[in-house]
Amino acid sequence: MSIPFITAEEAAACINNGDNVGLSGFTASGTPKVVTVALAKRAKELHEKGEPFKINLFSGASTNDHVDGELARAEAVNLRTPYQGHPDSRKAINCGQIHYFDYHLSHLSQDLRYGFFGPIDVAIIEATEMSPNGDVILGAGLGMAPTIAAMAKKVIIEYSSYYHTSFRGFHDNYIPADPPHRREIPIYKPSDRIGSTVLHIDPKKIIGIVPSNASESIKPFAAGDETTERIGANVCHFLAEQLRQGEIPKEFLPIQSGVGNVANAVLYGLGENPEIPQFQMYTEVIQDAVMHLMEEGKCNFASTCALTFSDEAMLSFMDNIDFFRDKILMRPGEISNSPEIVRRLGLIAMNTALEADIFGNVNSTHVLGTKMMNGIGGSADFSRNAYLSIFSCPSIQKGGKISAIVPMASHVDHSEHSVKVLVTEQGVADLRGKSPRQRAETIIENCVHPDYKQLMWDYLKLTQKPIHTPHNLHAAFALHEAFAETGDMRNADYGRAERLNETND
Repeated sequence: MSIPFITAEEAAACINNGDNVGLSGFTASGTPKVVTVALAKRAKELHEKGEPFKINLFSGASTNDHVDGELARAEAVNLRTPYQGHPDSRKAINCGQIHYFDYHLSHLSQDLRYGFFGPIDVAIIEATEMSPNGDVILGAGLGMAPTIAAMAKKVIIEYSSYYHTSFRGFHDNYIPADPPHRREIPIYKPSDRIGSTVLHIDPKKIIGIVPSNASESIKPFAAGDETTERIGANVCHFLAEQLRQGEIPKEFLPIQSGVGNVANAVLYGLGENPEIPQFQMYTEVIQDAVMHLMEEGKCNFASTCALTFSDEAMLSFMDNIDFFRDKILMRPGEISNSPEIVRRLGLIAMNTALEADIFGNVNSTHVLGTKMMNGIGGSADFSRNAYLSIFSCPSIQKGGKISAIVPMASHVDHSEHSVKVLVTEQGVADLRGKSPRQRAETIIENCVHPDYKQLMWDYLKLTQKPIHTPHNLHAAFALHEAFAETGDMRNADYGRAERLNETND
């Protein structure tokens, strides 16, 4: 069967108002880059004519400006899930223009197959190789590609010529059976292959192939500063101590790491620490740091969902791709983030907190409890089931006007039941085996910035009667209120709660 080459505009014309559109890729890696731009242009033209046009957008994770940026600016998105990270998309979500529901990344593929969100009308999938019978080699990110390719009524292929070497052999395409027929996912070490290097798509569903030569447009993360380096050092020293004490097996355990400057600092710290042995990763993304750790021999294998390399690092990767062929495997997000496998392998999960409270609850998503930042992503897939779940963040933001550690988190994504260790540049709080009051004392002593320590101790004193979790509901959000009113959490006042305590006494 001959599959025609079409333009991005012709492809966009096949997508209708109200369609459920699924995308390949995970982060910017492997996501579409030309059809979505043409779709945004079409939306603007229809809007100018007074015609409605919005789609419901499903992706593996965050995307890029070609997707979330262009479509948000064109007001072309009605519903968005499971994750996003673009400022224009974020703005549209927080003003109610886009209906966004945050979702665990490991759940979306299966819940689409269960029919919870309706059919997939169109799938847009980036390919780096393709045969006439519909066999596809994907790009630098896998995401939900196997599920949306199987479910979609129509498939558009973006054929990327940007990669000048083949990704053949890097992918492990696999879809687990759905209940009640699901069996165990047979991964017992990070390097186990269980699927196919090729994704087969029914050629009868492919409406056309759109040429693309666009890069992922991923910028390198800013160089680490003193704060991120201290956080990285604190995490590494803690893990080394756990090794010495025998609380981590001497062989070490596979690592999962989130995205960003703090994550990079931790990974580089692991590479430089002589007490940390050579290790493997079972994670959802690998960044530039992992490539360097592999070249140095510190990390010898990584199972991932995407190669979230900066454009510069990606060019270097492609130039030396044969070195990495036996060291990297890309899987669908529901496999890279599978709670079953996380628990079986005993991962050390390291993720970033936006905010944490003194009792160990973590907010990963909402600024001041109301405004969406990016989303929960895959962090809970790992933290709830990890051998050791570590959350880290700077103790203060905005020059000290915000404390990342507060009496009560303004939104909870990871409850105290899933958070074993909290780390800031101030130190490490090991929360295992501690009661709520003991957790609070440990976090205040080890993780809170000096500018806020007395405020936290004063908060604990507000509840004078013996009680399991010493919250004072009249003062729990005093720091948030102070920031909203004065722009500085250090101006928090517990006066009302103290007066009520005196009245009750």
